[in-house]
Amino acid sequence: MTPLKIGACLKASEIADHRAWLFDAARDIEIQDFMSFAALSTEFDDRISAVKSALAGHTGRIGIHGPFEGLDIDNKDAELQPLITARLLKALEAADRIGARQMVLHSPYTLWFQNNVFSWKGYAETKLQRIHDTLAPVVKAAEDAGQTLVIENIQDVRPETRRAMVDSFNSSAIALSIDTGHAQLARRMSGAPPVEDFVRDAGDQLAHVHLQDVDGHADRHWAPGEGEIEWTAVFRALSECQSAPHLVLELRDKADIPKGYRTLSDLGLVI
Repeated sequence: MTPLKIGACLKASEIADHRAWLFDAARDIEIQDFMSFAALSTEFDDRISAVKSALAGHTGRIGIHGPFEGLDIDNKDAELQPLITARLLKALEAADRIGARQMVLHSPYTLWFQNNVFSWKGYAETKLQRIHDTLAPVVKAAEDAGQTLVIENIQDVRPETRRAMVDSFNSSAIALSIDTGHAQLARRMSGAPPVEDFVRDAGDQLAHVHLQDVDGHADRHWAPGEGEIEWTAVFRALSECQSAPHLVLELRDKADIPKGYRTLSDLGLVI
């Protein structure tokens, strides 16, 4: 199994603390400065400038985490859908201006959906149509800009459901993201497959991975090794993926990035 290079999720103000590790090896960076309303409105230009300054000299791949709070891409309100689309388009503009080629968005699929999918005629199809109504202009904008939207599992129970949603757009500008902690929580709380199986289901559609550990109870965003995830199995599956996904530590305490990296490095999984 070939060790894989990993990076980290950070705000612009946090990059300097990890600059040598990130920049010397041209590691993946996911910028997390563009998730709020303020960041995409009154603070927009200032945040763009701060991120570009912090990234000066970096030669690795860059992505951003898109906004998500209150912005369900499956929103049922026809008046709100265009507002969500506009917010996502603004975030995509931010990504383009800082040189990012990926934007993470949250999946709308849940255990409720999986358990009720056959309870109402056309339930799955109606939900998918709402997703297209909201997201299609964003996918088109990503295509035009040479960017990729990556759809992250949040409460997803069946990875193939989210994969089918991505497939339905028939576009290279939308792909899959996996959050290892979210997948492990779904395994414990909802009987989802192991994290490794999320990776294997995604296959070469996998473009992005959040690496974080959990205890199976809550979304801890701990450093790898502090929770219960089977990291060797996860990286065995990742090493067989031909799409070279962005691999980034998404930790609540950014001071734990070196510790999480060392744990995976000591296992021979990363460089």
